[in-house]
Order: sequence, then C-alpha cells, then structure tokens
Amino acid sequence: MRKLIFFTTFIILFSCKNKNKPINIIDNNINYKKAKVFRDAKISDSAFYYFNIAKNEYLKNNDSLGVAKSLVNMAMIQTRKEDFFGGIESSLEANRYLKKDNDSTVRSTLAINYNNIAIDFNYLKNYKNAFEYFNQALKFTDNHDAKYLFYNNIGDVLINEGELELAKNYLRKAILSTDQSYYAMALNNLTKAEYLSNPSYDPVPNLLKALTIRQNENDSLGQSSSYSTIADYYYDKNKALSLKYAKMMLQKCIQNKSANDQLEALQKIIKLDPKNYLKNFSQFKELDDSLQLERNRAKNQFAFIRYDLEGKNAENEILKTAKVEDENKLLQLSIITSAIVFALIITNVWYRKRQIRLKQEKELEVKNTQLRLSKKVHDVVANGIYQVMTKIENQEHFDRDTALDELEFVYEKSRDISYDKADEEQEFSKKISELIASFNNDTVKTFTAGNNPALWETISPLVKDEVFQIIRELMVNMKKHSQASHVAFRFERTETSVEIQYKDNGIGIPGDLIYKNGLRNAESRMAAIGGAIIFDTEIEKGLKVNLSVPAS
Repeated sequence: MRKLIFFTTFIILFSCKNKNKPINIIDNNINYKKAKVFRDAKISDSAFYYFNIAKNEYLKNNDSLGVAKSLVNMAMIQTRKEDFFGGIESSLEANRYLKKDNDSTVRSTLAINYNNIAIDFNYLKNYKNAFEYFNQALKFTDNHDAKYLFYNNIGDVLINEGELELAKNYLRKAILSTDQSYYAMALNNLTKAEYLSNPSYDPVPNLLKALTIRQNENDSLGQSSSYSTIADYYYDKNKALSLKYAKMMLQKCIQNKSANDQLEALQKIIKLDPKNYLKNFSQFKELDDSLQLERNRAKNQFAFIRYDLEGKNAENEILKTAKVEDENKLLQLSIITSAIVFALIITNVWYRKRQIRLKQEKELEVKNTQLRLSKKVHDVVANGIYQVMTKIENQEHFDRDTALDELEFVYEKSRDISYDKADEEQEFSKKISELIASFNNDTVKTFTAGNNPALWETISPLVKDEVFQIIRELMVNMKKHSQASHVAFRFERTETSVEIQYKDNGIGIPGDLIYKNGLRNAESRMAAIGGAIIFDTEIEKGLKVNLSVPAS
C-alpha cells in the first residue's frame, strides 16, 4: 500500500489545518502562485510547467530557497505520477540549494524533500535507502504529527526488510498519535509486525479495530490497506476469507482510483482464485500495460517540459553570448592590430639604434686595437731594440751571435704583433699544434700527442700565453742548436696540472750552458705562473724537457 504512504504524507505536510506550511511560504512570484493553484487542483502537468518557470526565475535572482521549493514541488508531482527516478533526481537537485539547515523554513523543506526521496525508494523496493531517507526526514521535522507519520513509515519499511523487532520499536512510537487515522495506520502495521514475528499471536482483533476506525473516519486509502493486511494474514489459514478481503481491497482501490494498489489486489486474487485465473490475469495485464504507458507518458512529459524550457533559455543565452563574443572579437582584433603597428614602430626604432650602436662599437674596437698594437710595438719592438743597443754600447766584448739572436727574437715578437688578432680568435690547442708544425721541414719532423681542446679548458689566458712563449723558445733553440731531426711533444692532463714533455734527438745541451742561451727565460716564466720546468741532460742523445703547468 505505497500510495497510502504518499498521500497520507502529502496530506499531513500540506494540510491547511497544519500551522507549519513551509512549501507555500514564498514571495510574490506570479508563476509560483499559478503552479500552486494547478497543484492543489491536481492538474499535474500545468503545475509542473509553472514550477519549472518559477525555478528558473529564482535562479536568475539568486534566490536559493525559491529554487529549492520549486524543485521539491516538481519532485513530489513526479513521485505522485510514479516517475520515481525523476522524483529522486529533482529532490537531490533541490538539496543543493538547502544549505542553511538551522533555518526553520529550510529545515521543514528538507524534511519534505527527504520524505519524498524515501517514498520514491520505497516504491522502487529499495528499502535500505528508503529507511535512510525517512530517518533524514525525521531528523529535520519539527511537526509532531509528521514525526508520528515518519515513525510509521520507517516501521513499514523495516517490516518489508524483515527487521521486525526494530520495526516494532518505531511503530510503538507511531501509535502514540492522537489522530485517529494515524493511530489506525500505526495499529495496523504494529499488529502485522507482531503476528509476523510471533506465529501464536492472534492479530484479528486489532486488525479489525484498525479497520473499524478507518471506516468511521471515512479513510478509503486506510480501508484498502486494512483489507490488504487481513487478506495476507488469512492467506495460509483461510483461503476463502483471504479471497474475500482481497476482493474488498480491489473494489476499494477502484473507488480510490489507485491503479498500483489495484495491481496488488489482483495479484492476491490471481493466487487465491485459480478458477478465474485467465479473467483476473487479463484484467491485471491490461491494467499493468495501461499503467506503464501512463508512467512513460508522464516521465517523458516532465522531461520535455523541463528541458524544453531550459533549451529555450540556453538558446537565448547562446545568442547573447554569441553577440558578446562578436563584440569581444572585434575589440580583440582592434587591440591586436594596434599592438602589431606599435610593435613594428618599436622594432624599427630599436633596429636603427642597434645599427648605430654596433657601428660605434666597431669603431671603438678598431681604435682600441690600434691603441693596443701601438703599445705592443712600443713595448716589444722599441724596448727590445733599445735593450740590444744598450748592451752593444755598454759591453766591450758583446758577442755578435748573441746580438743576432736577440734581434731575431725582437723580429719574431714584431711578427707576432701583426697576427695578434687572429691568434686571439684561434682555439689554443690548434694554435700550439700550428706553432710546432711551423718548424716542420725536410730535415726536421715534428710530432704532437694529447693536445686537444679539453686539455686547456680551465687554463687562464695568461698561463696559455706563457706556455706558448716557452714552447716557441724550445723550438727556436732546437732549430739553432740541437741539430735534431725528430722533435716530439706529449701533452697530458692530471687533476691539478697539465704536463708537457719535450724530446728531440739532437746533440743535447750541457747543463752549464742551459742558462746561457735563449732558454734562460723559460724558468722565470714558469715560476711566474706557478709552474715548473726540468731539463734532463743525462740522456745519451738529445734533449728532454718536462713542463708542469697549473690546471686552474
């Protein structure tokens, strides 16, 4: 008797006698008022239509309570028309707008909404969820009559779940109601729980008492519920009595225009009256098909009303959005065009300034190079020649060969100055290799090993310059004095130094003569950069020199 649960709940929550009427307390929204008129007149499709319009108007005005109440009414209409999933969907959507649960109006609306969800789940025979949501409704209701009704509904759900002892606990609370109709409903269900849990219990007196109260109160829905309970009780005990009450239930359900309850009554009759099986089953099938069509029609109608209106609103919003987007695109195009023009102007100005700056930097570089070369000419050539002149002037027995050596050294220095810029841009390992290779001819063969760019990565420019000068002095000495035909350099990198080994197959140099020729400056150069030079004169033939240069 699920219809009894719905309509009894509906009556108690919306009765004009009830002082607490939260769902009707609303502002002067015209469409909401129209919807209420149609709802009370049981014109469901029109009521649903205007509640949906009102909901959208409340959304625009950011009135969350108005939105929620409109949705709750829509959900209850869907439930009444047996669109149970649609009712659950609308109720759950309404809950999103009911946040201030300390407000009395919000609390009462939540109670109604949770009750509607519970009824939907009860119709769908999902008793676990029905129990949960009836308890939620009970939590938020402040209406005493409603509490008794919720106790009864929870008890009815627990009976269907087989939780008979727990069901009786709730029904003993429900039976305390002073309203005769609610008392009879609770008495009927409590008696049912008693005989189901205790086979020796005689429920007939209380079942008939509940039926009598309902007859006296002209409670048609309640009477059909009593007939159903009595028919179920006699099913295994007295088939004739069971069939009698099942037929009385069917007649009362037809009178009440309760199609679902008619199906329930016909199911009982089909089992109890096998002689008229075909007739009763045909009636059941016809009614069931008709009811299913009505459910589908209502479900589709509600979906169409809701989403057609939302589609029109969305279409209007799309048109408005498209217009705004067009205006924004035009504005963006203007901004982009202006930005491009501005960027071109800035780029042109920057390019001109850059060209001027590069030209000035080039001119300054040329001047600095000229100044640097002039200084080197003065320091190297002029000072070198002056030094030779001074020696000739001041030394009575100045050796002619020594003078030629020093002048040749000055010449080499002056030639280096002319190639100075190219040297600066040349990678150092290549520069060293080319220096050594420049002494290669028909009579002298030079060799290098281990000289690669990575070897010189952390070596400072000052150290590189000194190393270059020392290697050149070694090669000049080799050419003038050693009579060597093979010269070899080996380069090796350690964690702290670069090790260079020079070796030739010439006549060698006596130890006492090393510091009397062009090699005398090598040791002072190495000391200046923190390195070391060792001349090995003990080998049988040729000269071997070990150089150690700091790696950083």
